Amino acid sequence: MESDTSPGAGADVPGEGSGAGAGPGTSQQPARSVLRSETLIVLALSVGASAASSLISFIGSVTKPGGLKHQAATLNASHAPGRPWLDLAWQLFGIATALVPVLLVGHLLLRERAGGLRAIGFDRTRPGFDLSRGTGLAAAIGGSGLLLYLGARAAGVNLTVVPEALPDVWWKIPVLIASAVQNAVLEEVIVVGYLLRRLGQLGWTPMAALVASSLLRGSYHLYQGIGGFLGNMVMGAIFVLLYRRWHRVGPLVAAHALIDTVAFVGYAVLAGRVGWLPTG
Repeated sequence: MESDTSPGAGADVPGEGSGAGAGPGTSQQPARSVLRSETLIVLALSVGASAASSLISFIGSVTKPGGLKHQAATLNASHAPGRPWLDLAWQLFGIATALVPVLLVGHLLLRERAGGLRAIGFDRTRPGFDLSRGTGLAAAIGGSGLLLYLGARAAGVNLTVVPEALPDVWWKIPVLIASAVQNAVLEEVIVVGYLLRRLGQLGWTPMAALVASSLLRGSYHLYQGIGGFLGNMVMGAIFVLLYRRWHRVGPLVAAHALIDTVAFVGYAVLAGRVGWLPTG
């Protein structure tokens, strides 16, 4: 992967270069060795660990007899079947702890005196902009993503994705929505805003950073199969380009949350009621 060691690489994009998008105070960029170690630690605690787990899962799936489309990948499963209150506690615990790396990123950006998460456009300053752009993006990507998934599964290169397998209790829909929001916040803050900023500070070219972010997004969806990997990699490239245009992860978080909410809640409502939706 090509890189550019010039200090100003990527600095023309707010949130990517040295001190870009900084809030109050003077941005103080740590040494490159510190930035490199910090970035690896943040990834290891979040999507990097998911990527390694996804690769192991994919190897297990492709080496299992029967083909990928006859296997299922369940996204929101019950953690305590038959014990709804305990199950709810585990669901909320999982959602909350998954967001800890986002808090870590916010802390690191504050320590850098870059303005915290405002440096990457994750704040409440432009809610109308974030929601309107996010809704349009979700509409554009959601339908094509569903068609890609159905086509990949029919071709035998994707597992059957089961978005939810929760019990029919009162908290089912709220937990699915919370899970969708958690996924969106974690991925867009770390894989787009934070990673692009750090790679820019480390001297990566914009193209190399785009490729790295997109490959990372695809890799932690590999447990779904080749279709999940390729589809999310393309989505990742689009999100990087739009982040560089809008200078905010807010619209990306909104779009991702809407896409996942429709997928999770839509499956809960339609599974077993329509013939075109695979149910595992």
